[in-house]
Amino acid sequence: MTLEEEVRELAKFAKAASAKLAQATTEERNGALYAMAAALRAQAPAIVEANGEDMEAARAAGTTEALLDRLMLDESRVFAMADALEEVAALPDPLGVVSLESTLYNGIELRRVSVPLGVVAMVYEARPNVTADAAGVCVKSGNACILRGGSLAARSNEVIADVLAAAAVEAGLPEGSICAVTTTDRAATDVLMGLHGLVDVLIPRGGAGLIRHCVEHAKVPVIETGTGNCHVYVHASADPEMARAIIRNAKCRRFGVCNAAETLLVDAAVADAVLPSILADMKEAGVLVHGDARVLAIAEAAGLSVAGDVPDVVLAGEADWETEYLGPELAVKCVEGLQEAIDHVNRYGTKHSEAIVASDEAAQDAFLAQVDAAAVYANASTAFTDGGQFGLGAEIGISTQKIHARGPFAADALTSYKYVLRGAGQVRA
Repeated sequence: MTLEEEVRELAKFAKAASAKLAQATTEERNGALYAMAAALRAQAPAIVEANGEDMEAARAAGTTEALLDRLMLDESRVFAMADALEEVAALPDPLGVVSLESTLYNGIELRRVSVPLGVVAMVYEARPNVTADAAGVCVKSGNACILRGGSLAARSNEVIADVLAAAAVEAGLPEGSICAVTTTDRAATDVLMGLHGLVDVLIPRGGAGLIRHCVEHAKVPVIETGTGNCHVYVHASADPEMARAIIRNAKCRRFGVCNAAETLLVDAAVADAVLPSILADMKEAGVLVHGDARVLAIAEAAGLSVAGDVPDVVLAGEADWETEYLGPELAVKCVEGLQEAIDHVNRYGTKHSEAIVASDEAAQDAFLAQVDAAAVYANASTAFTDGGQFGLGAEIGISTQKIHARGPFAADALTSYKYVLRGAGQVRA
């Protein structure tokens, strides 16, 4: 059997399961989620062992520390994956929700009711926890899923998918509800995204290259999850200690996540006062700052290194303003007021998460209204852009597009609707 035939047969298997899964009751789907969570906990040693092999191979290949952090699983992270499945189970059922109800002029009763999409294909990189999150969200929303993880986490993903699929079937869901493409051949992704009529939606989750490839070449509908070139803007009215705490959290909590801040904008009027302590924090955290000329001057005056073999601050170039570092690097720019900050964010941002630190409510309102992003914050860290933090449960991705889903999206975004009409013999003239 060729690779194309293998992937197509898997999709057919999932398609057949999706029809049955769509009819599963709330209790059956939630019961499967609890069973899947219990199975993860029971099989945690095997999952961690497989992940250890992935980690060893990734280190040997020179993988960055940020990506290794995304890849690593220990028992606590496996248990957190199980907890996330139980949180999804506890959420309201996204299916059968009536969003419109009326009686037409001819007496026909009309209802618009939420239904599953069908088969959801997930293509993702480096993060094996996505295997559990995606499977759980799909089961909750009555969708069969085809999981296509990256080669870095191949062993982890295969074990996790096997554990979840077996638990779901044992709990009464149809075989094929959770499927995984286990080959490391990248051509499998291209086959999967071309299966119009079998795959109902494709969700890529990973780096800019993967997402762009899927958007440009897929023959099935795509929900685009975007990269995170996120900004924090320190307005002239900002409380300096609040600004310091927010940027430290937004940048340094975890370097390799898409909601991490990658650019800091500081109002030139307060740059001399607020930047030295922030730059010192970045040095302490091992973050290399790419700053404009004004930032370099402030850094040098504060005693930080701007030259030599191991500088604390280097001169930024144009590319730095549009870079998602996913590592211990931060671009820093001084701006002449609120409007320049807004313009900069809208030019270079990826429409993910953007924040302003300001005491001036008018400045907050202007930033929140004018910045084009899925999540905009006043006086809070961008690190909160997360399905769990938003009360949505385990997310399947963070969408930076505007059609169908935007921001962290979970089970309700994996539904469509159909019109259900009941008549009493009406015919149209």
